[in-house]
This record gives sequence, structure tokens and C-alpha cells, in this order.
Amino acid sequence: MSSAAGVFPARVWALVIPVWIAGLAAVLAATERFVQQSHSARDLAGIGALFVVSMLAERFPVQIHGVDAGGVSLGFVFATATVVLFGWEAAVIVSSAAPAVVHTLERRPLVRVAYNAAVFALGAVAAGALIAPIHGSEPLTVLAEVVTAFAALFLVDWLLVNLVLALDSGRPYLGLLGATLRQMVVPALLMASAALMLVVLWQRSPLFSVALFGPLIAIAIYQRSQFRQLRALRLALTDPLTGLGNSRQFHERLRLELLAAEEHGTPLSLVLVDLDDFKELNEALGHHGGDRALTDVGTLLRGSGEGFRLGGDEFALLLPGDDAHAAQTATQSLLERVGALDVDGHAVSASAGLATYPSPGVTRDSLLRLADGALHWAKEQGKGQARDWRLEAPERRGVKPTAPRADGDPARYRAAAGLAKAVDARDAQRGGHSDRVAELSARLAARLGGDEEIVELTRLAGTLHDLGELGVPEEILRKPGPLTDSEREALERHSGIGSRMLESLGVESVAAWVRHHHERWDGTGYPDGLAGEEIPLGARIVLVADAFDAMTSDSAHRSARSAEEALAELQRGAGTQFDPAVVAAFCKDAAA
Repeated sequence: MSSAAGVFPARVWALVIPVWIAGLAAVLAATERFVQQSHSARDLAGIGALFVVSMLAERFPVQIHGVDAGGVSLGFVFATATVVLFGWEAAVIVSSAAPAVVHTLERRPLVRVAYNAAVFALGAVAAGALIAPIHGSEPLTVLAEVVTAFAALFLVDWLLVNLVLALDSGRPYLGLLGATLRQMVVPALLMASAALMLVVLWQRSPLFSVALFGPLIAIAIYQRSQFRQLRALRLALTDPLTGLGNSRQFHERLRLELLAAEEHGTPLSLVLVDLDDFKELNEALGHHGGDRALTDVGTLLRGSGEGFRLGGDEFALLLPGDDAHAAQTATQSLLERVGALDVDGHAVSASAGLATYPSPGVTRDSLLRLADGALHWAKEQGKGQARDWRLEAPERRGVKPTAPRADGDPARYRAAAGLAKAVDARDAQRGGHSDRVAELSARLAARLGGDEEIVELTRLAGTLHDLGELGVPEEILRKPGPLTDSEREALERHSGIGSRMLESLGVESVAAWVRHHHERWDGTGYPDGLAGEEIPLGARIVLVADAFDAMTSDSAHRSARSAEEALAELQRGAGTQFDPAVVAAFCKDAAA
């Protein structure tokens, strides 16, 4: 249970309250029965000793890398011994009271203290019920009692604690169960062995068992010191304010998780989170208030997956094993909990963008870029929302889009078209390229049945398709020889640059077509690796028109081809680079 400032969704309370009630009933019933029973001084001393060492175990939990709960308590060892040696009544009291006392003194949230105490109480009841039919002092009988009791305590805790975490964070319950089991299986086996040793020694002589208490606690304390040293070595990878991994650690973890996803064939979702209007919040609250907001958001991220602070008010969340649907659910839950935060009377909100690997159009190299693009789109669409990169355009939702309308400010379109002239002016050899692509695109849109408005919008997209080249160094555009990988990467960014320039000018109608006019029909294009009809039709039209004009015009890289040669090349690329229907329409128009 990790929500900051004690804010929990209603679904969490629907679990917490019944567990509280059941746990309280178990404690009251156990206390009543324990008081009514007669106990020898030796038994009372033994129960008292187990209570004391249980508190020590809670005070000094064993730190385990990857377990984000302050560590793993050896209380399982002493709770198991209590239920086997002294009955479920004593075990309920010891296992619930010891952590409740320690965690209250540590000023942990009372909601969490009460829930964990109730879970321990219910685990002790389950352990007592399961070992009740097992009687005897034979070695195998004792082994069966200890294993059964420990398994009951562990399973109840494992199931209920992960359930509340799943409800709180929105992450898949089964995924959390699997992740924690992998982390806990070895410590659980060791604790079960320690519990067996403790029971056997007590049955032989209580003094022998008391001698085991010290080494167990000493091991826990020593292990904590070793963990602190390891943690100190990792400080260079940790954000000091939130305790999350920093940007350096994020990129390393992203690399490793991508390799693991590829190796095991499991999904990996990446969520980028950015606080909305944080500058204004920081100015209103001061830096201390802003830091509190960042810390609270960091706490929420830690409870939602593997969180990182990339810098400022930017965060990242890795969700190994979560597909796109699960990631969307977890992200929406996270944003709801962020929206419920209250920092000195000021509300907090955040926007998020996510992408999942592997999925159509997402490669290892593009995952981060696509999530970042989705985040920017979420910001532009009103903030306070989560966007999957696949939903950035209506075409990606599998719904036929309504035609964009050319109802923007005409001055904006004229300004954008003027910038396109500047692109042509930079490359005198291709002078007029934008106008030629615009005319070809308009004719092709008309051939495909577009109405007058669609034809004019397509003409505009053809005019503006290379607008982003204004952001590409001139030496790359004019280089006569082959481009290096870095130069090609710089050149390929022009479609995204052009799209963002159009959005900033308020020409959103054709921004998506400009962004995607280098996508290929087979999904191997850029910037987003869209395939087939995922690519907007306007972008598919501009691609064919652009390719034809490029082939039939002189450039720094090659001499112009004839129209017949260019048409033949388009036909060869139909079904791989180009939309076959668009190529067929273009060839018909050329023959007319």
C-alpha cells in the first residue's frame, strides 16, 4: 500500500475494510481463547521471548534487492514457531501485535499498519486450522507441521499484500504475484528451514532455541549493513529527492529489460510521465512545496512499477510483462492517484505517454521515442491524461477518420507554405520540388475519389512535406556521397520536425500526413514504423508523389530518370514501400 498522502482508490478500501474486520475478529477471538486457557510459566516465557524477537525482526528486516517494502521480516520464522509450539491463539497475538507495535513507533501510515497486522492474524488462523489434524512428535510429523504452518502464513501474506498493491497501482495481480514470488522463493525456503530448526531445538530444550534467536537477528542486522554498503555504491544511479533511479539507471534498465523481453518473448511497456504546469506549482508553493509534490509522485511511481526520475518534473515507469492494455490501466490508475494529491491546498496533475514492445510499429530503438511522442500529444490534448502512441491519430484506432477540415486561419496556411518555399530555396537543384509534389498529390487525391476539400488539403500536405528539412544541416542535404548512419538519422528526423512546426503554427490538419509521409507499406519506414492502412491515406499519397518527383529530378546523388523508369520503379515497390492502390491510381493518372 504505497499511495502518497493516504489517498487510495475506492477499490482499495473495498479490500482493506473487510480484511481489517476479519483480522480484528481473529485477534479478539484469539485473545479471548488465550485468556481462558491455562499456561505454564515456561510457555508464557517462551511466548514472551518470541514476541520480543518478533519485534526485533520487524525492526531489522532483511534487505533484499528488488523487494520494495523496507525488506523481508524474519517474523515469518517466529510466527511459524509460535503456531506449532503454542497454538494459533498465541500465534495470532504475537504475529499481529509485534509488527503493529514496531511500525506504529516508526510512524508508518496507520492504514498500512492495521492492514499488515490483520494479514498476519489471518495467516496465523489459517496456519492453525491446517495443522490441527497433524499430531505427533515424529520427525516427519514435525516437518509437516512446520512446512504447513509456514506455507499458510506465507501464502496469506503473499496473496493479500499483492492484491492490495495491484488494486492500488492498477498493475495486473498475476504479474505482481509472479514477480514477488521470484524475488521471495529463496528467502522463504531459508526462513522455513530456520523455523524448523527453532521448533526442533525448542522441543529438545527451550534454552537451545533461545540460543538461536541471537544468530538470526545478528544475521539480519549484518545483512542490512551489507545492503547499505551496496546501496551506497548505487547512489550514483539514484535520484536523491525521490529515491527513484535517475536517468543513467533508467537507460541501463531499459536496455536490460528490452533484451529480456526479446529473449523471453514477453512484453515491456514504457510510460513517460510529466507533471502539468509544474513551474506554476513550484512558484506558488516554493521549492519545498515543489519538492513535496515530486516526492509524493515518486512514491506513487514506486508502487506502480519500476520508477525513475529523469530530471525536473519528468519521470519514467518500466512495466515488464505488461501488455498495452495492462499498461494503459496501470497508467490511468497512476494519473488518478496523482490527481488526488493535495500539496498545501494545491492540486497536482500529470500527463503520460506509453508504448509497448514488441507490438506493430515498435522496435527496441523506437520504444522511447514513441512513448515520448505520445506524452507530447497528451500534453497538447489538454493534459492530465494518458495516451498510447498507437492512438495518436484516429487511423490507429481502427476507426475510419472523418476528413480534416481546412477551417484554420488562412494566414497560418500561407505562412506555412512560405516556409516550404524556403526549403526549395536551400536546394536550388531541386527548386520547385514542393510545388511539383503538391500538384501530383492533389491529382492523385482526386483520382482516388477525394472531394474538393480533401484534394486541397492533400495539395497543402505535398507543399509542406519537406518543411522539417529547415532543421537539417545544409551540408547533409547537399552531401554528394552516401550519408553516414548519424547523418541519415539526422535527415530522417525531418518528418517529425516538420510535423511539430505545423502543429506550432496551428496547421494540425495535415501535420500527421507530413509526419508519416516516409512510412512504408511493409512497416519498415520511419518515424513510427506504421504499416499498411495504419498510415494515413494522405501520407501514402504524398510518399508516391514525392518518390516520383525525386526520381525524375536531378539531385546531388543521382541523375534524373525518365517518367517510364520512375513508374516502373513505383510498381516494383508496390506492396513493400508503397500502397499498391495508390501506385495503381498514379499510373492510371500518368497514362491519362
